[in-house]
Amino acid sequence: MTSKTASKTVDLRDLRLEDARALLGHSEQVLPDVKGGVRLYLQAVIDKLCELSLQDPLTGLANRRYFNNVLAREIEVVTRSGEPALLLMLDIDHFKIVNDTHGHPVGDLVLQAVAHTLASCIRPIDTLARFGGEEFVIILPNCQGCYGLQVAERLRQSISVLAVPIAPKQTLSVTVSVGGAYAPRWVRSTPELWLDRADIELYQAKKEGRNRVCIEAQPVMSVSPEEKSLLFASLDMDDAAWTESLPKGGSVGSVGSSGSTLSGVN
Repeated sequence: MTSKTASKTVDLRDLRLEDARALLGHSEQVLPDVKGGVRLYLQAVIDKLCELSLQDPLTGLANRRYFNNVLAREIEVVTRSGEPALLLMLDIDHFKIVNDTHGHPVGDLVLQAVAHTLASCIRPIDTLARFGGEEFVIILPNCQGCYGLQVAERLRQSISVLAVPIAPKQTLSVTVSVGGAYAPRWVRSTPELWLDRADIELYQAKKEGRNRVCIEAQPVMSVSPEEKSLLFASLDMDDAAWTESLPKGGSVGSVGSSGSTLSGVN
């Protein structure tokens, strides 16, 4: 005797999607017409909500949640491949004075302008995110020492010549301090330690007068094939599967020309 399972239809009114639709509407996300099919419509809602959860609403950059995932994955890549990777931390100098003098709406304009400028200065494979407040972070994979310093200086200089329109015939200029550290190669470290080392360099840049770059010297390491084999022998396949499950690349959702920003900035 063959049992038959009755097919069930989904009534969108039963799912209480009002809040989700309102949230997506405020973020200017466009949903497909529900007439195209319930399954397609629900998948679009889920995809766009996931995208919003990884996006900074003010700047359109990746947020800290997305950044943390990429940072953990890059640690694994450096551990296994030995490719150099640089972490930069950037902080807008005297940003509190901007807010206190001109108000938070102007502060928001400055954050958006800085985010857009930073996005225009990096490679598609790099990851740019707003870390919190007036602080930004950038992961530069496969980045040699001399190149990393050049990139950091280009970022600093691009911000220093930026004129942010804040009123008719009125602009505002800001600067950034930059700190950077390379991930330890062939050594299993942690994202927290990497962040701490970059933050120490950022503190040093501010201590030396701000509007400058301080990057920890890239360590020179030589690892033989035998040492590599010993290292990888201790890494099981579960770690590799976990790494592959993390988000790939430096973009979230709708990607702009830099490859690491979201469409809200561009």
